[in-house]
Amino acid sequence: MIKLKAIQKIYKMGDIIVQALRGVDLLVQAGEFVSIMGPSGSGKSTMMNILGCLDTLTEGEYILDGYNIAKASSNEMAIIRNRKIGFVFQGFNLLPRTSALENVELPLLYAGIGGKERHQQAFKALESVGLGERTMHRPQELSGGQQQRVAIARALVTQPAIILADEPTGNLDSRASEEIMAIFQRLHQAGNTILIVTHESEIAEYTERVVSFRDGRIERDESVKNPRQACPQARQEKGVAS
Repeated sequence: MIKLKAIQKIYKMGDIIVQALRGVDLLVQAGEFVSIMGPSGSGKSTMMNILGCLDTLTEGEYILDGYNIAKASSNEMAIIRNRKIGFVFQGFNLLPRTSALENVELPLLYAGIGGKERHQQAFKALESVGLGERTMHRPQELSGGQQQRVAIARALVTQPAIILADEPTGNLDSRASEEIMAIFQRLHQAGNTILIVTHESEIAEYTERVVSFRDGRIERDESVKNPRQACPQARQEKGVAS
């Protein structure tokens, strides 16, 4: 699903040159559940931006689901972001004056999907995260955990090749975090490819593989032998049972 070869990213700020990524090689197979970790300045956020086609690489090769991202134009990258990548952010990034359903419909609107089909797909996505009865609620009428589930539904609605989540539990309490990780585990079990950037080792323990960055390089790439399981109660109470 993802192939990175000798990826380098260099930023120039006046006379200062910052090498954020230093020859990164990475393979992610379809259906993997991977966490990306590292201290501040390690390159993990730059890696997420490269993976999400939010930034361009300086050197190297990036293949996403058969597409050579390194050779894509800005317009092609925008299309790839819309059709191939589902984003989940720490701050939810929901439009405050629109309903949960309308927020989830947005990627389909940008993709040119008609109103009726858009509505049906968005409703189905919200149902899949346990919010079928909250479709007309606005973000301020939802808890933080529910807002993040709306964001996950929005990421899912285009059936992307990969889901990228940047600190998805960073604004949540422990109970809501467990509910969100239960959803990600269920999506993983259904065959979705998921990458999560996190600084929390407890969150990384829910995934099956941990890639640790330091000084712009991959320091460790380890399988998690026994991934932590979100409690069954968290899966069932909110309608997200696997």
